[in-house]
Amino acid sequence: MTVSPDVIGVIIAGAMLAATLFGGLWALMSHLMNRLEARLGVRFDNVETRLGRVEGEITELKIAVARLEGPTPRLLTR
Repeated sequence: MTVSPDVIGVIIAGAMLAATLFGGLWALMSHLMNRLEARLGVRFDNVETRLGRVEGEITELKIAVARLEGPTPRLLTR
């Protein structure tokens, strides 16, 4: 069974079309992922900074509460 050159040409053209579409989609997704990673990186840096400040405030609050409460009472006296 022989295949005409026209059919072979259509098959090759279809394969090249599919390769072009998939290549374009891959490039688009790669570009979008890079943008997303950059934006999320900035957001995570901001969140880490804010959490660091909150952690410092919590430490100061613990110290203030400990000063208000005073030393722990002893249960056994000598």
